[in-house]
Amino acid sequence: MNLKGKKILVVGAGKSGISVTRFLMQKEAIVTLTDNRDRDQFNGELDDLLVSGVRAALGNYPDVAPGLFDLVVVSPGVPLTVAPVVSARERGVPVTGELELAWRFARTPFIAITGTNGKTTTTALVGEIFKAAGYKTLVGGNIGVPLVDVVEDYGPEDIIVAEVSSFQLETVELFRPRVAIITNITPDHLDRHGTMEAYTAAKARIFARQEAGDYTVLNYDDPKTRALAGITGGKVIFFSRRHILEEGVFVREGNMLLRLGGIDQEIMPVKDIAIPGGHNLENALAAAAAAAVLGASPELLELTLKTFPGVAHRLETVAEINGVKYVNDSKGTNPEASIKALEAFDSPIVLLAGGRNKGSDFTEFARLAGKKARVMVILGECAAEIEQAARQAGISSILKAASFNEAVLMAHGAAKPGDVVLLSPACASWDMFKNYEERGELFRQIVSGLK
Repeated sequence: MNLKGKKILVVGAGKSGISVTRFLMQKEAIVTLTDNRDRDQFNGELDDLLVSGVRAALGNYPDVAPGLFDLVVVSPGVPLTVAPVVSARERGVPVTGELELAWRFARTPFIAITGTNGKTTTTALVGEIFKAAGYKTLVGGNIGVPLVDVVEDYGPEDIIVAEVSSFQLETVELFRPRVAIITNITPDHLDRHGTMEAYTAAKARIFARQEAGDYTVLNYDDPKTRALAGITGGKVIFFSRRHILEEGVFVREGNMLLRLGGIDQEIMPVKDIAIPGGHNLENALAAAAAAAVLGASPELLELTLKTFPGVAHRLETVAEINGVKYVNDSKGTNPEASIKALEAFDSPIVLLAGGRNKGSDFTEFARLAGKKARVMVILGECAAEIEQAARQAGISSILKAASFNEAVLMAHGAAKPGDVVLLSPACASWDMFKNYEERGELFRQIVSGLK
């Protein structure tokens, strides 16, 4: 992909857009960076780029007139319905994204992970397995570093483990991971994709280019994910915590078992997996399947699964104060993720929930919260929606907070020894924060101050 002298429009000046712009400048492209925010809203983040010769169209998107651009690169957070993307497609100008761009310049086998929930933990866990095996391993994509920042530092003998979102997959064309994992598919991002069918189709693009010799790892226990087995060109490897499989990774009599090519290999007792919860058992099964098809031994899988502590902002114990455990699950950005968090605890819960709704229904979340949570503290844009669902579920102890600080302090005040104060919002963070990490960091800070 020769980019020298190409006129390229980068749409969206967030983390991904800035990385793409730097990458394109290194390839001697002529880059215009556009965003609907004004320059003064970036706090100087774009200054170095603009000094280096990047053209800027900030505050308003430019017209994609014929001959003006050779390529449009759209950031994942920017919907494909924005004017420059629509205009580019109408005029036959190619539209791509950072994931596809990184793929075009990669020399390294990819393991790519997507799904509604569990993809970050699964990605991190797969990365740890290959690091333990001695591979030079890049863990990136939707988690951590944008792939274009470092993809060319890795060679054919290395491994790239990439978390990929439905937003990123919307713009892939040639992307072909050696192993593709879909952890599960439940309602999420319907405010962008519109329907479950469109959301599922975006997820399925992860394996659209796979061929014989590639692997597609799917959750047998999730009907929407299992149904995708018929449309992938890769060899399907299922994982399950509820069924005995003809081939794949599953649980039998309390043990994780690997069955490939008619040969059974016991990996470990599931009780010894370090990360708690049934959903994390699923993540461990998925990671084990992906690593095993590329040659990881049962001994290596056991070693990593016994020691992997989990990822930040996902069921992360922050502190225990006066008999109360404080748990940061800021990555619970949809109801299904927060349901899994609630299921992980047997102790009474003081639950902090709310933020920006991404088109989700809170009925099932509220129903389980009614059984598990002694108190709910609600906040954010969709507090009224959550309150309505909670009251319909029979929850009467509901506290409303005007700010995030107030919410944490309210939860602290309501907690009793033996309780778990659980931040698992079931919503996106964008009404109050840049991302879920910022929300989780503030939770840590406030809890630290309570000591």
